[in-house]
Order: sequence, then structure tokens, then C-alpha cells
Amino acid sequence: MGYLKFEKALMTNLQDTLPRELLRTNRSGAYSCSSIVDCNTRKYHGLLVVPVPELDNENHVLLSSVDPTVIQHGASFNLGLHKYHGENFSPNGHKYIREFNCDIVPTTLYRVGGALLKKEVVFQHYENSILIRYTLVDAHSPTTLQFRPFLAFRSVRAFTHENAAVNKHYDEISNGIATCMYEGYPTLYMQFSKKNEFHYEPYWYRGFEYQKEVERGYNVNEDLYVPGYFEMPIKKGESIVFSASTSMVKTSSLKRLFDKEVEERNPRDNFFHCLVNAAHQFHKRTSENDRYILAGYPWFKCRARDQFIALPGLTLSIEEQNNFELVMKTAEKGIREFMEGKPLSVDITEIEQPDVLLWCIWAIQQYDKEVGRAACLKRYGKFLNDIIEYIAQSKHPNLVLHNNGLLYAEGKDKPITWMNGVVNNRPSTPRSGYIVEFNALWYNDLKFVASVLAEQKQTEQAQEYEELAEKCKYSFIETFMNDYGYLFDYVDGSMIDWSVRPNMILAAALDYSPLDKAQKKGIVDICTRELLTPKGLRTLSPKSGGYNPICNGTEEQRETAYHQGTAWPWLGGFYLEACLKLYKRTRLSFIERQMVGYEDEVLYHCLGTISEYFDGNPPFRGRGGISFAMNVAEVLRTLELLERYRYKD
Repeated sequence: MGYLKFEKALMTNLQDTLPRELLRTNRSGAYSCSSIVDCNTRKYHGLLVVPVPELDNENHVLLSSVDPTVIQHGASFNLGLHKYHGENFSPNGHKYIREFNCDIVPTTLYRVGGALLKKEVVFQHYENSILIRYTLVDAHSPTTLQFRPFLAFRSVRAFTHENAAVNKHYDEISNGIATCMYEGYPTLYMQFSKKNEFHYEPYWYRGFEYQKEVERGYNVNEDLYVPGYFEMPIKKGESIVFSASTSMVKTSSLKRLFDKEVEERNPRDNFFHCLVNAAHQFHKRTSENDRYILAGYPWFKCRARDQFIALPGLTLSIEEQNNFELVMKTAEKGIREFMEGKPLSVDITEIEQPDVLLWCIWAIQQYDKEVGRAACLKRYGKFLNDIIEYIAQSKHPNLVLHNNGLLYAEGKDKPITWMNGVVNNRPSTPRSGYIVEFNALWYNDLKFVASVLAEQKQTEQAQEYEELAEKCKYSFIETFMNDYGYLFDYVDGSMIDWSVRPNMILAAALDYSPLDKAQKKGIVDICTRELLTPKGLRTLSPKSGGYNPICNGTEEQRETAYHQGTAWPWLGGFYLEACLKLYKRTRLSFIERQMVGYEDEVLYHCLGTISEYFDGNPPFRGRGGISFAMNVAEVLRTLELLERYRYKD
């Protein structure tokens, strides 16, 4: 019995299968994504979705889907599935599915009369190429296969409609065709491992509807272009490999290439292996050999804050120190360019946000704990000192060190923290002034860098940062601690946010905390009572004004509710870390139970990974991006911490 295996009873029930999505990536920014029954439910879905830098900074859907049809005794059985307006589905290929399994690669088994057809899919690493292998496992009569490709050639943020500008020309190439619908796009090469006949029958299929976009408040309607269909016979036991790529392939090598790609896949046969597989999907390597962590799928880019928060969990927690160093090398180049006021040569967004440098130091601190002080000093010693000096001298355009030792940032007019929702060009959750997690990180970073400098015999500077940390510690407690035992979320003059929010958990979880043990326990206790869910910490307590646990509806409704009660697993990671530090092994069973809530998720929303956020109330439905780097990272980091405490004396 497979870990990610679903039988016929579930696969033929669209209510159960359409919400389950499947993501494949190539580590170069391209991806393939759909529901597990191959019915696209988002405008971001597609069989081959690639960046087209010549056009813009977005991904583009080239090949939306391919419908296979099985023909026996003159009868045709279309295995595709599309949703049209008014809850109309056609064709209904899902009713032929016998089972689905993606423990190694996504594999669907179809039963059509006397024929048993197996479909396996891989996305080639570092190439914009999707490979699908069809194997006729069993057949009692001559069988023919037809394949109809549905082309979009559009941005993931737009829809395409029937138009006269489409270029319907195609060129015959080895076992397939090459075509390009619009100028500026790459050519799409569709080829098979077997000789076939292509029947040119250009036609626009109209009125596709994407269910997830309807839920998100968009007016959804799309037309897709089908240039014709491929046709070929297939014998019992025979396999045929289909390739859709932005470069021509040698068709005689397709079968070997498919086998090679399968051999390189890590099994997803348990919760941990699913998360490791998901962790690898966030990595992006460019032609310049720069390395990045994407914030998530399907619409996120590399965001500086997300990258630094996610980096330790996605690399160090799964013993991939080399990947940490490669990503940090690119990031350091970008950070130094920012601090020196130079144009960025790296593709990292939001690097100017005031807490980015603080999170960068935290990420290196995790590296220090993993590989040892000597290795950390050699690689990052000067970098750490340069960042702290930059912050301490108030050189950052929106991060000022005040005389009380706290950092101040202006966030009234635009979002400057991870709570970054925007409505009518204004922050939906404005946070400004002395922000609690900024200053918790600042204290932690000062203490950490001071210890690093002390090891380097830079005692004078180390002492300077120790003294600054002591000033910060006193002011932190005076500013943020209230009489009810929790921390204000931010303080800006007379403006004090009394909302119970999860950002204060960092003050209890970080290695160096300005709080004493009793204060940290108070923070953990109130987070447990008011914020904890099976999917992480809520962004707002139900007892606070404005609580909205359901982030759904139109874009404005979602942005308003984005951080007003939704639950985020990455915050849960810091909460669980604080629990372990305070209560040690007595909380192991509690944390193991918390992990069950995340394991449930890898079987439902997007298989093998964790969504961006969840409703704050039962049944805690996953929403937003289908795969989110910070969440996967912090669950992996928590699992590593669990192992350490299990075997700790």
C-alpha cells in the first residue's frame, strides 16, 4: 500500500479529487501543476509552465493539457477531463481511473474495457521539458492512441481567448511537431518516442472554467487552441513516451531519458520524505549559476525575507549544508549590493524590507549551530559584522537605531513586515514603530554576533555589542511587556497594539531572548490558549477585535482577512521550538501530536507539501499558495529538533 496512493472510489469522486493538486518542478523556475485527475482548476495550472524572460518576469502556460484517447473496435474513450461553465465536465475521463499513486512519480492506471493503460509523468530536472510515459499493460484487441494538445501561450495571470492573431503554422519534426502561437514566445516541441501521424485540425475549445479562480472572486472564462491530434497504434506491453519541451529532443533517447529521470527521484513513501521532496522543489538555479529559494508555488518569486526564514529548514535540517552555502553566496552578493547602494544583480525581491538583514543573521546562526563556529567564522564572520555595523549605524533607509537600543521602522503607509496584505494601496494590517519580532531578532543577533566577534579576538567591538544588547533587553521589556503577561505587537509613540498576535513567540523561541524564563512561559501559555491550532499559530486571537478566521472571497476580502486569524505553520515551528527549550522532553509527545496536523495536509491539498496558510477555525482548510517554503522549512526544522531532544541526555 503506497503512502500517496488513492483507489478508484476516491478518484472517481470529483468532490474529493479536484481539491487535491499535484506539483512538479524542474529547479529552474518552470513547473507542471494540475489536480490529480488532470482537470485544471486554476489559471496557474498547466502541463508545461515556464518563465519567458524575453516577455516579462512571469511564468507562462505553454501547454495546458493533453487529452489521451483510447480506441478499440472503432470506439473512442477520451481520458481527459475539463470543466466548463455551469458545473459541466467533459469528457469524463476520471471515471476510467482505477488507481493513482505518486510515491515515486505520478502514476495513473486507467481501465477502458479490455485495455489497461498506465500513465507516468516526470518533469526533467533543469530543462523545460515534461515527459509522459504511456504503457499498455493489458489489451484483448488492437488498440490505437490519440493525443490532443491544448495550447494556451499566455501569462499565468491572464486568460486566453479565441483570436485571429494566433499563428497556426507548425513544422513537422522527428516524431512530432513544433509550433509557436505568438511572437516572442519560445517554440513548443511536442514529440513521441514512436513514429506517429499528426492530423492537422485547428480548433478553439471555448468556455473553460477554473474552479479555484471562481472561489477567489475572478470572472473566469478561457478558450484553448488545439492544432490537431497525434495518432499511433500501441501493442500490449509497449511503452510510448511523449515529450513537450522548449527544445527539440532526440526521440530515440526518450525512453532512456525517462528511466534516468525516474531513477533520480526520491521516494515519497512517508511524511518526512514528502517534505524533503517538497524542499527540493523550492530551489532555483539560473544560467548564471545563482541559487535561490522560491517563496512558494504557483505564483511566488524569490522574496528575501522568506528565503532567509526558510533556508535553514530546507537545507541544514536535511543535511544539505552545500545547498545552504550556495544560496547564501547569491544572497550575500545581493545584501552587499543593497548595503552599498548598488543596483541589484540578483533576482531577489523585497531585499529592502527592514527585517531582512535581521533574518539573514538568524539564518547564519542556524548554520553556526549545525556546522560549528570555526566553519561559520571562516565563511561568514566578516559578513555578520558588516551587517550588524550597517544596522547599528542606522544606514538602512527604514531601520533606525534609537538611543534606547531598539530598532524603529516606519510602516504606516506600506507593509514592512511579513504581514504584508494591501487593500487600496494601504497595509491591511499596518505595523509601525517598535515592532516586536524586529527587536526580538535584534537582541538575538547582537548577542550572537558579539559571541562571534569574541571568538575572533575582536573584544572591543564584541563588548560594544554586548552593551548595546543589554540596553535593548531593558527597553524591550519596558516597551513590549504588558500587565497581562504578553507582548504588544508594536508600539509607535502613543499608538500601542494590544492585539494578541503570534509575532511575540520569537522572543520566547530565539537562542538569545530578552525575556526571563517566567516571561517566556507566559508568552507560550497565551499562544497555546488563544493562537494554537493543528496547523500552526493564528495571526490573531479570537478574543481580539477584527478576528476573521476565513480568508476567502474576492482579492480585497482575502487581503483584508490575510492576517486577521488565519493559521500559519511556520509560526508554529517557532512555537514548538519555544516549547522544547522551556519544557524539554516533557513536551515531546505534545509536539508529535502537533505534527499529525501537518501530515494530514500532505495527503490532501497539494500532495506531499504544505499550503501557505489555513483557516483559523475548524476544519482548518488550506488556502493560498499550494506549496509554501517557510511552512515546509519550519516543519522540517521542528522534526530535526524533535530528534535531537529525543536522544538528549
